[in-house]
Amino acid sequence: MAGRVLVVDDDPNVQEILREFLSAKGYEVITAGDGAEGLRRVKEERPHLILLDIQMPKMDGLEVLRRLREIDKEVSVIMVTGVNEEAIGRKAMELGAFDYIVKPLDLPYLERTLWYKLTMMTL
Repeated sequence: MAGRVLVVDDDPNVQEILREFLSAKGYEVITAGDGAEGLRRVKEERPHLILLDIQMPKMDGLEVLRRLREIDKEVSVIMVTGVNEEAIGRKAMELGAFDYIVKPLDLPYLERTLWYKLTMMTL
């Protein structure tokens, strides 16, 4: 089952890498360049999974995750960050993130994680 994945990241290069990689794996990919746009896209597109950058201007990923849970309590969220800081990862998990991965992205790990989550959703 291919799913709809929303990538929320302020770096256009990261968006493009993830769009190309996930599209090649059969996922429908939607992108947003900041938190406000990401929240709007969640309401409009109802993605199955969200890859959410933590460090973004205006509204960071943890705040987006808080607001996201008011819109959709069930959507799976994987936090993405350039900084491997355990406290941030722990906070993201407390707020309901499914996983936490650090840039540079381990694409095979990401693929396995997405596949696992989508498989669990269909059971």
